[in-house]
Amino acid sequence: MRHPFLFWLPAVLAAALTCTARGQDAGPPRVTVAATRDPVDKSYRKMIAGMDRFEREHALAPQAALRFELLPRLPSTQLDGITLRVAGDTLSLPVAVAPDHTFTLERNARALAEDAALIASSKTSTLTWRARVRSPGVPANMRRLGDLRLECKVGVQAGLLSNNAQLFAWLGELFTDPDRVCASLQGNYLFFSERPLFAVTLHDDARSEALPFDMLYAGGTQTPSTLPFCDCQMLLDRSFYAPLWDRSWSDDTLLELHYQDDPPNAADTAVADDHRSMQQMQAALGPASVIRFDSGYQAWRYRYPSLTPTKDGEPRYADFVILFGPDGMARKARLSERL
Repeated sequence: MRHPFLFWLPAVLAAALTCTARGQDAGPPRVTVAATRDPVDKSYRKMIAGMDRFEREHALAPQAALRFELLPRLPSTQLDGITLRVAGDTLSLPVAVAPDHTFTLERNARALAEDAALIASSKTSTLTWRARVRSPGVPANMRRLGDLRLECKVGVQAGLLSNNAQLFAWLGELFTDPDRVCASLQGNYLFFSERPLFAVTLHDDARSEALPFDMLYAGGTQTPSTLPFCDCQMLLDRSFYAPLWDRSWSDDTLLELHYQDDPPNAADTAVADDHRSMQQMQAALGPASVIRFDSGYQAWRYRYPSLTPTKDGEPRYADFVILFGPDGMARKARLSERL
């Protein structure tokens, strides 16, 4: 018997796909700034300013400590054994890097006065830098929203984003002011999970909601030509945005991370055997919006009209997302709204 969902979905999708393919209900487009050159070594002054920001806004994550984190930007990046030092005109201070590739900085008046730089033994263009804020007691597959809000503010203040360029200096504070980047729907601060993602669900007391697909995989807007200028260059399948600006979600909101290699769960949608391959799915539903990952996995997205009304009467759309493995067979699928 044909899967009941797949029986009538093509007709629904055909109507939906006559409209704009994406972004109808996602608000203003998020701008991801592309760099025109390799990022420079990190400013010691800016990183200390990030530490100051952490202390001022510690209430967002009162039980957490701050560390900085190194992440790979290229497949060839080797983080094990990497070394860091604070280098000024007359000083060179080693910085200890932990086995998990995190570190802290000591305050040094001389380094501040000399406008020192934090220099890695690996070329800076091979690294992505982030603040790490973790409240105790949060499960390994979850992130606390208050921690993420503070990570963003510290990261932007510390100048850790490496996809901002002088070419865009006229945009000014839009990409360098933590209060604008971290409190705006258009903010472009990416977070990274420990493993490749399939979906993210927000939980705040009795309220639960899936993170929109547009907030996964750097917004789904990267192309082979733009990816080298994104912090997510080799972490695309681990990247996500969080609703930092939406104060209807409390700081204690937990983001549950559903990974690509997790088995299907109750929130996932069964795929009929005769629609399990890429060829079968495309024959049934037509072309999809596809995001391809270096691992060989692919995320296919179809849109269909949402049954949830909007205040202004404009149409909204929901997503049907299928994860295909390197063998071209569906591993799992999910509807953003139940039908």
